This record gives sequence, structure tokens and C-alpha cells, in this order.
Amino acid sequence: MGNITDKNLKILWGASGNLCAFPECNIEITALSENEGYTLGEMAHIKGDKKGSCRYDPDQTDLERNSHKNLVLLCPTHHTIIDKPENLNIYTVDFLMKIKEDHLANVKAKLKVDEIFNISALKDKIAPYLTDNHTNWAEYGPLSEKARRNPHNTKLHKIWLHIRLEKIIPNNRAILELLKINRNLFKTNDQQTISDFITHVESYENWVLSDNTYETVKPFPSAFNKLICG
Repeated sequence: MGNITDKNLKILWGASGNLCAFPECNIEITALSENEGYTLGEMAHIKGDKKGSCRYDPDQTDLERNSHKNLVLLCPTHHTIIDKPENLNIYTVDFLMKIKEDHLANVKAKLKVDEIFNISALKDKIAPYLTDNHTNWAEYGPLSEKARRNPHNTKLHKIWLHIRLEKIIPNNRAILELLKINRNLFKTNDQQTISDFITHVESYENWVLSDNTYETVKPFPSAFNKLICG
């Protein structure tokens, strides 16, 4: 796959919505079973990564070639399909650029929310995202039972890195959108808790997508969980 930097990997996976970018494919690129998690998504170069590969562009620099802008995440089936020699006149650079652009737009569109006029309804919207994040963290996070039993398990660590990008960050973004439009429904004395949560989410995402140390992350405010879930 060439020298794809960690930052490019994070940007690529973080914007994926955890779905294959091929039109009308709803396969999750990271999946969780009862006993373990696994990554299905495959990184495909839009313009090939080496001479002789599909859609290779000799005028590209190595930096451009391995940028997240030249990569698209696909399920194994669609990755195979786009790289079959007989399909190259169908799955062109322009085609792949377009499906990636459309996919990113669809992921962003899913975050858009309507105004809610009832605090209970707002909490009901937020609670599943919080619960999902907590479940994933408790099951696969660095303090989980799995991680404590297998502190040097690289497969488990890789799964956790993907879960952060494809589940926790998107869930956090969805909550932020709900708060952005409907924050006024909360009482005045709850606003500090809301602000603490927003700061946590922003600092967490910045940490995940950058080379910053974990010390830059504001701790998750337990008061926010109590505010939403009781």
C-alpha cells in the first residue's frame, strides 16, 4: 500500500461513515460480532499506487499518490470489481472520484438534524449514541476486560483504533449536531455540563486525528451521561 501516513489513514477512515463508498452498498467496513471485532474495509487507490497498477498516473508524486484524497474505502467485493482489467473502462478515475465525493456528502447529510421542541425527545435521540459509545469503549477500549487480559494483542488494538474512527467519532458528531440545533431546551444550570461535553468531544476528535498526546483530551463529563440517561 505504499507509505500512507497515519494522519491520512485517520482522515480516510474517520470520514467514511463506517460504510463502503460504492453506490448503494451498505456494508459496514468495521463490524463487531459477539466475540470479536473485525475490519472488512479495504483501501483502494483511485489512481494506482505503482507502475502497472490500475489507473496509475506517472505524473503523480508519491505524496499525492498516498494521500487520503487518492484513496477510497470499499468492501472487498467492490474493491475486487473496480480493479478487474475488464472493468477499467467503467471504473475510471472520474467515476471513483465521483462516488467518493457523493459518499462523503451523504455521510455529512446524515448528521443534519431538525429542531426538536421537547427535552425528553431530545434526550431520547442522544441516548442511543451515548450508549453505543459506552458499549464499544467497555468492550474494546484500553481499560476493557479484553484489553486487560491481552495487553499486547495487536489485533485487538487495531480493532479499537478503527472503532474510535468509525463509530465513536461519528456518534459524537451526531450528538454535537443535535446539541447545536436544540441546546436551548436544556436548563441554564445544565449549560456548563453541555459545554464540558462539547469540549471533550472536540478535544477527543482532535487527538484521534492528530499526533497530539492523550493529555490534550478533556475527560468525558459523567454529569452529561447522567443528564441524558438519568
